[in-house]
Amino acid sequence: MTFKESLTTLPQYILPHHPLSRLMRKLTFSENKTWKNLFIQQIVRHYGVNMDEAINADIHSYASFNQFFTRELKAGARTIANNTGDIACPADGTVSQAGDITDGNIIQAKGKSYTAIDLLGGDGARAAPFKNGKFATIYLSPKDYHRLHMPLDGTLREMIHVPGRLFSVNAATAHSVPRLFARNERVVAIFDTEIGPMALVLVGAIFVASIETVWHGEVTPPSATQVQTWQYSDNAPQLKRGEEMGRFNMGSTIIVLYGKGVMNWADTFVAGKTVRLGDKIGQTRA
Repeated sequence: MTFKESLTTLPQYILPHHPLSRLMRKLTFSENKTWKNLFIQQIVRHYGVNMDEAINADIHSYASFNQFFTRELKAGARTIANNTGDIACPADGTVSQAGDITDGNIIQAKGKSYTAIDLLGGDGARAAPFKNGKFATIYLSPKDYHRLHMPLDGTLREMIHVPGRLFSVNAATAHSVPRLFARNERVVAIFDTEIGPMALVLVGAIFVASIETVWHGEVTPPSATQVQTWQYSDNAPQLKRGEEMGRFNMGSTIIVLYGKGVMNWADTFVAGKTVRLGDKIGQTRA
């Protein structure tokens, strides 16, 4: 951990993560025209948000900052990989890490890892199908599209809300805070697919006002004190590759898990690579 990273991350240990995030939620959902227009203008200008991709390119017409932040894209703004066996990227963002789950351990950053059991809420049976499988971690910046989509066709089996802290999930924090993604609050969705179980883990972060799924709506807030689970058997939601499955109200990170020997990441899908929703990032094995 560098001195600069220390200055960035150490104060986060004492910050009141959830109260600050609740305050941010109120601000981002506010329909005060002066406030929301100023906030939107600053984000668009500072991060270079491409509004030409949005169905609604008029930044002043959004009722709130959050409505702008979770804006819908024009048809055709993203191309979903659709050949047999293609695995599509679930989000716009940057690859933090991608590779093998080794004896249940997932790489967070150089010299740091966490376990799939911890990530998935502490249940060994839930994590067992992913032992020695594959993982990918994608970070969404403020300029990115913040809806999340399916990498493969899937039938929802289980959703888990895991309470936790709300550290930032940027690169500096990932290099500095041990077990970051297994400490932060998160929503886990486990789907059955043609190649076995697939876990999509939506990780919260400081100022991430809420996490939603298309079948449940807003999962958090409120934040529970215990792990909560929802089982889906009768009339389980079925989602196609490329279909929206959830969204971040403010930015964060999505982690994807697959089992052993069922797929491979593309050779170009490596840490530091910029990706867009729908890009081919992997291939299933026959």
